[in-house]
Amino acid sequence: MIGRLTGVIAEKSPPQLLIDVQGVGYEVDVPMSTFCNLPSLGERTTLLTHMVVREDAQLLYGFLTSGERDTFRLLIKISGVGARTALAILSGLQVSELAQAVAQQEAGRLVKVPGIGKKTAERLLLELKGKLGPDLGLPQHPTSDHHADILQALLALGYSDKEAAAVLKTLPAEVSVSDGIKLALKNLSR
Repeated sequence: MIGRLTGVIAEKSPPQLLIDVQGVGYEVDVPMSTFCNLPSLGERTTLLTHMVVREDAQLLYGFLTSGERDTFRLLIKISGVGARTALAILSGLQVSELAQAVAQQEAGRLVKVPGIGKKTAERLLLELKGKLGPDLGLPQHPTSDHHADILQALLALGYSDKEAAAVLKTLPAEVSVSDGIKLALKNLSR
């Protein structure tokens, strides 16, 4: 597998690059976050890569940072999220913004990315929970994990983000997950 390329940028056509590595031109698709930080045509660059081999194609995706590549790899493991969708997510959100959205369970931030609907955003939040590193210093109280679990349970039961968030505010801070779900369902049935 190709894990890294160092060469001269021969062509730039978003979201694709042509990198000349000692006479061999590699077509590499990159997120806009990487594309905007690349040097000019004719200059050398190094990209970390992820290669996808399919029955009908061999595709190469490039990233300036290991964080972007690691996040891309996490995203493509999620059911219904392919490489193009993962690139769109990384083009629309920085890795830190995505991690913050996941930590705070904010589906609204993900829905703003072209190609991401409500159900996909909810699936992303559920699948990425706890996988994008530390909480980035966000203020959280010890019960936030319980509240996040209760929120996910309510979303899985078909309640909207707005309904679930509203009922979470009515729950005591130290409620357990099972008791919280029961209380939330009781409040929602009124």
